[in-house]
Parts: sequence; structure tokens; C-alpha cells
Amino acid sequence: MKLEGRRQSSHVEDRRGRPGGGGFKLSGGMLILIVIAAIVFKKNPLELLQQTGALEGGATSSEVSALTEEDAQMGEIASKILASTEDVWAQEFESMGLRYEAPDLVLFTGSTRSGCGFASSQVGPFYCPADKRVYLDLGFFDEMSRRFHAPGDFAQAYVIAHEVGHHVQNLLGISDQVQRARQGLSEAEGNRLSVRLELQADFLAGMWARHEQQRSGFLEDGDIEEALTAAHAIGDDTLQRQAQGHVVPDAFTHGTSEQRMRWFMKGYQGEPFDPQNTFSSKDL
Repeated sequence: MKLEGRRQSSHVEDRRGRPGGGGFKLSGGMLILIVIAAIVFKKNPLELLQQTGALEGGATSSEVSALTEEDAQMGEIASKILASTEDVWAQEFESMGLRYEAPDLVLFTGSTRSGCGFASSQVGPFYCPADKRVYLDLGFFDEMSRRFHAPGDFAQAYVIAHEVGHHVQNLLGISDQVQRARQGLSEAEGNRLSVRLELQADFLAGMWARHEQQRSGFLEDGDIEEALTAAHAIGDDTLQRQAQGHVVPDAFTHGTSEQRMRWFMKGYQGEPFDPQNTFSSKDL
């Protein structure tokens, strides 16, 4: 991915290394148990972390360390990717007669507070519609590389673009429609709507990649493969097999590995965007 000379976004809040951010420490064994329990009992991992007391307290100044050169470089890459999404979506919204409001990207280490409660590295990157911010612990990318064998800068770009896709859904009112539709549904039915929302965010990530490639030719050999590897690694079926040895489709909330890769490619290959695309599709 060619990022040399590209501008950085002004919508990045870097909280890494700051005290009082709600930092916490977990043993590796305790973290694994919490993740497995969240999957088996269909709970939000953040809720379990709060119940165990793992999110109580904040980091002290003695626990804060200066950012390394590698940390700074990773932050710069994330900022440039965010800037690219701003340019692409501003143009797309203008073509729809709308004005794009860029989200903020909050970089943190361990945990921090968000408009949706605690943001934790243990649950991965996420978008909070309440404050219109994307929350990201860049250590997640190390985890993607080491544990899920999904390295590469464009794998990182895919993750950020997916979360920005949720912001696009929020601005277009799609997220609110899904939230209203979930009321009164069973958990399994609500999960199926969540899957459709997530797959659409994958589609929007692919759509961003296509438009940025048309604008700047920023892709290099192997970049799309990096994104597909990442999409496969974080599919619900793949994660469930790793955590519990079997798959429970009714508990899917993001889509299978195959679905995530396919919908990213639909966006990248130029299928027109329809706000109802994943919701009206009979073949996810």
C-alpha cells in the first residue's frame, strides 16, 4: 500500500501513553476464559470484563511509557488510512447530495472510556455511534499477525475501513433502522440482522478500496489478499472453532469467513451500493 507523501487526518485523538484512561491488566489464562465464556453464553465480552472487575481503576503515571518509533509509525499509518476514507466518502456523499461528517479515530492502549462505555483492546476495534468515533488499540494488529496469521498494512486498512463503514451506516440512518428492527426479535433473529449490518460494512470497506485505487493507484501486489486473509481470520465460524471447537450459527454476529471475504470483494469489484443490499439479499 503506497502511503508515502499522503496527508494525515486531523481527526485522530491519540490517547496512547496517557494516565487515567481506565487501564487494566489481565492474565493470559483469565482473558482466554472470558473470551470463551462470552462466546458460549452469548455475552458481550465488555460486560464480563466489567463483572470480573478487570475494568476497574485507571493507569497510574508510573505505568505510562513514551511511544516508541514503531508506535509512532503505526499511528501515522492509521492516520493516513483515515484521511483516505475521509476523501473517498466526502466525494461519495457529495454525489448523493449529502455532506460527509468525518469520524474521529481514538487510538488507545489497553482500555479507555467511550460514549458507548469502556473501549477495550480485548474486544477489538469498534465504532461507537453515540459519539461517532472509531476506537482502536493498535496492538490488535499485532494479534492479527501473530495469532490469526493476517499481517500487512492493507489488512490494517481493511479493519479501519470496516469501522468507518459503520460510521457511514450511522450517517445514512441504516444503523438506526436495524436497531429498531431488532426490537422484539429473538436473540438469534437479532443476530442475523447484526450479521447483515456487519457484512454491509465489509462491502463499504471494499467500496472504499476501489474508489481510492481509482483516485490514487495506492494498491500494491498482495494488498487485496491481505484484506481477504484478515476477513477470513475474523469470521464468526473461524473464531468459534478456535475458541470452542465447533460452530453455532445462531450465535453469529459478523458473518462467516466466506461471507466477509465475498462481501468485501463485491464492494471492491464495483457492485453498486444499495443501502438495502445485504438486508434484501437472500444469499448472504
